[in-house]
Amino acid sequence: MNNIEVKGIIFDFGGTIDTNSIHWAEVLWRYYKECKAPVEYQDFRDAYVFAERALAKYPYIQPYHNFLDLLKIKVNLELEYLLTEHIIDMDVIELQQLAINIAEGCYGFVLDVLAVTRPIIDELSHRYPLVLVSNFYGNIETILADFKLDSYFKSIVESSVVGVRKPDPAIYQLGVDAIGLKVDEVLVVGDSFSKDVVPAKKVGCKVVWLQGKGWGNEEIDNSLPDFIITDFKQLSAILLEK
Repeated sequence: MNNIEVKGIIFDFGGTIDTNSIHWAEVLWRYYKECKAPVEYQDFRDAYVFAERALAKYPYIQPYHNFLDLLKIKVNLELEYLLTEHIIDMDVIELQQLAINIAEGCYGFVLDVLAVTRPIIDELSHRYPLVLVSNFYGNIETILADFKLDSYFKSIVESSVVGVRKPDPAIYQLGVDAIGLKVDEVLVVGDSFSKDVVPAKKVGCKVVWLQGKGWGNEEIDNSLPDFIITDFKQLSAILLEK
């Protein structure tokens, strides 16, 4: 794989650093199945969408919530939706325990992924200024501290703080401004074609698309990203092996 000449890197977080290209709906579904939740896939998808919209609209997530807290809140919302819609039938204690089991399974999965992604970010941070651009709930700094990632990023551009959300290209322009380089000197690394690749290219950045199992509703143009990888470790061949 050819190297790419850049002077700084912007990273997405969710689906990129924490799951290595697996959409969060698929991570959650994996642990729904592992914990034997009595739910069909389509019903789960409906619950996932409901919870995502609720989290975006209401302040369920507070700045002090770490990632396990976030997962428990998210899964509780999903299960409560399924209960309200009469898709599942269980008492409150059973529901809360199921939510804990699913959340803890997902959290363990992320810790395993970070054992792979964190060392690469560490090495990259010694060679390039790094900025994080993420759609998040106002607690990304707590998340980064929780995962021992907080020392690597020069700046954080979080949607709920700056008031701009992906796929609006303006959030990536804020990332470029924060990194302090010319736009064509900046590389964006993200897993979502519509929320990372498209807006970053509109701004003028180079892009590495971490392609994986997505939500299944995106129109894809493989000619748009500068590089396509399927594993975070492949960044080393692009950026470190020089």
